[in-house]
Amino acid sequence: MADNDGPFARSTAVRRRGGGDAAARTTGTDATPGTTVYDTMIVDGWDIGGNANGGYLLAIVGRAMADHLGRPDPVTVTAHYLSPGQPGDATVEVTTIREGRRFATARADLVMGGTVITTLGTFGDLSDGEGALRVDAAPPALPPVQECTAMDDREGFPPSFMDRVDLRLHPDDAGFARGEPSGEARVRGWFRFPGDEPVDTTGLLCVLDAFPPTVFNAELPVAWVPTIEFTAHVRARPAPGWLACEFTTRFVTGGFLEEDGVVWDATGTLVAQSRQLALVPRAG
Repeated sequence: MADNDGPFARSTAVRRRGGGDAAARTTGTDATPGTTVYDTMIVDGWDIGGNANGGYLLAIVGRAMADHLGRPDPVTVTAHYLSPGQPGDATVEVTTIREGRRFATARADLVMGGTVITTLGTFGDLSDGEGALRVDAAPPALPPVQECTAMDDREGFPPSFMDRVDLRLHPDDAGFARGEPSGEARVRGWFRFPGDEPVDTTGLLCVLDAFPPTVFNAELPVAWVPTIEFTAHVRARPAPGWLACEFTTRFVTGGFLEEDGVVWDATGTLVAQSRQLALVPRAG
């Protein structure tokens, strides 16, 4: 369950079938034994060309999985995208695979007519943050937020999803929007939800898929980049403030590309990583 009542939290809300909000674990009706069914809504405006953003959809599924398992934080979530998600009523069906002392694992399907996403996730509690520490990397070198390029509605670009988030690109990585890609398959920038709505660990699932595709800067067609598989690793609960993000692609082969993402919070703490396998956009 979300810890706030901001627009993103409301747009990713889930409700157990049979009544009541998603505040306690229970088995829904019309489900196989051990499965909880959640009703939800894919909200208009979180889309790219009419198809809901994949990270937004994954956050909906994450809300349901966290509630079903009674564990607040996604630790690792892998999703296979089977069909586009579009605005309207949907359900999330969650089944426990295993419960342990620290972690629990479940399978979940987001269903809207057919299955939109099928997901496997392990959840736990990241509140203590204890353990060995070695980080051989650093947040991306970004100009101050006010010197970065806002992804707002300019001449019909970007898609409506960008009106739902506050995203500022490194000026060197924003030229694709005016037909001047950098030539390097990399996108860096700052992220937050409008109105300073907190980004919780479920919100990080959206952050990891919120930025324009890296290949837009690789002088490839600027078009929809359909996700085949997406894996998120959540490493810590983010501190309040802007998130520093970097996404890169090294291989574009056989009609596929990978995109690796890293997210750091305002204290310089690594909070999330991702790898996404997607189709290369086609010209025309």
